[in-house]
Amino acid sequence: MRAFKQPPILGKTLLGLAVAGTLGATQVQAGEVEVLHWWTSGGEAQAVGVLKELVEAEGHSWKDFAVAGGAGDSAMTVLKSRAMSGNPPSAAQINGPEIQEWGELGLLGNLDDVAEQGDWDALLPEVVADMMRHDGQYVAVPVNVHRVNWLWANPEVFADAGVEVPTSWDEMFVVGEQLRAAGYVPLAHGGQPWQDATVFESVVLSLGGSDLYRQAFVELDAEALESDTMIEALTTFKRLRELMDDGMPGRDWNLSTSMVIGGHAAMQIMGDWAKGEFIAAGLEAGEDYVCAPVPGTASDFIFNIDSFAMFRVTDDAAREAQQTLARLVLEPEFQSAFNQVKGSIPARPDLDMSEFDSCAQQSLADFQGASEGNTLVPSMAHRMAMRSDVQGAFFDIITNYFNSADMTAEQAAERLVRAASVAG
Repeated sequence: MRAFKQPPILGKTLLGLAVAGTLGATQVQAGEVEVLHWWTSGGEAQAVGVLKELVEAEGHSWKDFAVAGGAGDSAMTVLKSRAMSGNPPSAAQINGPEIQEWGELGLLGNLDDVAEQGDWDALLPEVVADMMRHDGQYVAVPVNVHRVNWLWANPEVFADAGVEVPTSWDEMFVVGEQLRAAGYVPLAHGGQPWQDATVFESVVLSLGGSDLYRQAFVELDAEALESDTMIEALTTFKRLRELMDDGMPGRDWNLSTSMVIGGHAAMQIMGDWAKGEFIAAGLEAGEDYVCAPVPGTASDFIFNIDSFAMFRVTDDAAREAQQTLARLVLEPEFQSAFNQVKGSIPARPDLDMSEFDSCAQQSLADFQGASEGNTLVPSMAHRMAMRSDVQGAFFDIITNYFNSADMTAEQAAERLVRAASVAG
């Protein structure tokens, strides 16, 4: 693999924004915005730093409240504790249906004025805008759109082993044996519940298509959850353990990505935040690493939308800082700079993508194609498809099945049905 280059330099973009922001900062009352998020890996930390600089350039102060943990489980635990004590942060990374749960508690602020000024209704795809509203009012702002069903590969590893990146599960297992024989870990993975669920939902989509996926994970339909296709997906999912290494349990996702970057492993199934790690390592898409849809999902798109929800504040300066944060998040300069570092695509589809890499350009095209073809589905593993309590039950079943030598696919399916029926 070629020598690492320095990560992309955003200085000129941020300098220009800082000058503009400083000029505008004299017109507003400076306030503090405390932001809870779980962006702590190398690429993610660099990405959130972009937003911090922009907020501070407008005269406000940013109080960072970062809680490590890939899918945000630890962050949500801390947020609930803070909220129950009557001291939530002014802004928090909250995704999907959980925005509605917090809205129902009456704790979220209203962003309609900012949304009207920025014409969010016309700007955002409907599937994105819907996630940001509670009772018809904007309470959150989208940062990006992630594609979850990505396969990341190291081309030098594949070349050395004399094999091609697989496009089907049958090929995956054949190629995996050859990669193992060549001295590589075929599939890098971190044995954490959310990572197990990330792989599992892609397998379900590949074998059952978007219709079965929605029936199972959005509608919680018992027939879909115990169907022959679901049994096949569970069986294929567990078989993937054969391609992983013994150090998998408990490994953080970015360490698995590093295994691919460093040439120790050949592949990883992970959302496109993994690309932020490749970017931070100075690598180029299509040359130093390969992105491909998970086998069987080329026309499908599992989406995860990162967003910031705003909690009610009584202080005028704090509210001004909140609204500034919300406005900045959707401005073109931030959307472009942030998402090029983070690995995702902009939440607004009207931006010039010529400066984005080939993976991002493919992701946007696939997002638009899936939207038109009705094959765009919300991520079960990343808080997009179901309530948090149901998701937690599904996580337990999926990861217990994946790590059990005794539980059958049929038994796992039965447990998913029971968990769904309790939720209903």
